[in-house]
Amino acid sequence: MNKVFPNAGAALDGLLFDGMTIAAGGFGLCGIPELLLQAIKEAGTKDLTFASNNAGVDDFGIGILLQTKQVKKMLSSYVGENAEFMRQYLSGELELEFNPQGTLAERMRAGGCGIPGFYTKTGVGTVIAEGKEHKDFNGETYILEEGIFADLSIVKAWKADATGNLVFRKTARNFNPPAAMCGKVCVVEVEEIVPTGSIDPDHIHLPGIYVHRIIQGEHEKRIEKVTTRQKGAA
Repeated sequence: MNKVFPNAGAALDGLLFDGMTIAAGGFGLCGIPELLLQAIKEAGTKDLTFASNNAGVDDFGIGILLQTKQVKKMLSSYVGENAEFMRQYLSGELELEFNPQGTLAERMRAGGCGIPGFYTKTGVGTVIAEGKEHKDFNGETYILEEGIFADLSIVKAWKADATGNLVFRKTARNFNPPAAMCGKVCVVEVEEIVPTGSIDPDHIHLPGIYVHRIIQGEHEKRIEKVTTRQKGAA
């Protein structure tokens, strides 16, 4: 089975439909599947639910899909850098389900492992717990969180071989492995495709069993916030 596709549009062909749920890797602008997000924008698929730590910024990441009103709902942990996200949420145009970051990661991982739900103390006594089942274990209260089972996963990795074994680079790993696990189909964009067998098995971060389609492409490595200090006097 050939998993390597020529471009993002070809890799997503036959997978997109209105109203679908997509799990996307990335944290801020680090490790986001930018080529696949652009292809979704160009496809015009709408009423999307995205499970992603955040929505990028106004003109990059999932933010480009907010601009075109293709996103109906976000399952996210952080939304502070996207003005259009805030505007749509406050105006009632966009649904938002807040998740603590650890909870979101575990919901994705649980879905990938076939686990329908799990109990956690995170969020007990806050708005996060409203409407959720509560249960006591050893005198402590926990809330039930459901696993995320997405129609599609889109992630970004550093390297892949042709069978889909993935290597992520440093902090760009972030939410990508659990996001990749929880989709019925997983499409990955990488910087480099290497020969099968050339990756040391101990260095593989996500095995190819989770990966269905791969593309290689050029990526823009933006810095979300540049902080500098003045150069000291010579």
